[in-house]
Amino acid sequence: MDLTVYDETAGQVSAAQLTLVKDLLQYAAQKLQLKDNTEMSVTITTNPAIKKLNKQYRGVDRATDVLSFAAEESGDETPIVMDPELAAELPANLGDLFVSIDKVAEQAKFLGHSTDRELGFLVVHGFLHLNGYDHEQPADEQRMFALQRAILDDYGLTR
Repeated sequence: MDLTVYDETAGQVSAAQLTLVKDLLQYAAQKLQLKDNTEMSVTITTNPAIKKLNKQYRGVDRATDVLSFAAEESGDETPIVMDPELAAELPANLGDLFVSIDKVAEQAKFLGHSTDRELGFLVVHGFLHLNGYDHEQPADEQRMFALQRAILDDYGLTR
């Protein structure tokens, strides 16, 4: 997967945490059997920055832990008819994730686990949203959370 990770925290994120995000999402992409040329980005930011995004795009005037912006919402696009070989070569752009490092620290402390575990949880959670998973209905929640837990556990980020 073609993954770009941005650190907008002025040094609050370690190099090891940036590597964790990249490696974990590559692992999750393999678990979902995504094409190698699938694209997405992750921006690790702070509470004030994510609060602005949350207000602008969701109308909620408070900081949140993770925001997912899918590049292609199913049903919103007009289908383009093209040669199947050419279509297979085009990268799929999943979209963008924003994670608040401040919320990572707050929630890790509250939940009694490491910041790495919380960071991993949030990026996998957002990644699954970008891949069409949600937790609006009980059956969907069970499916998404089971996959989320399996990815994190198999990768080694257990609670």
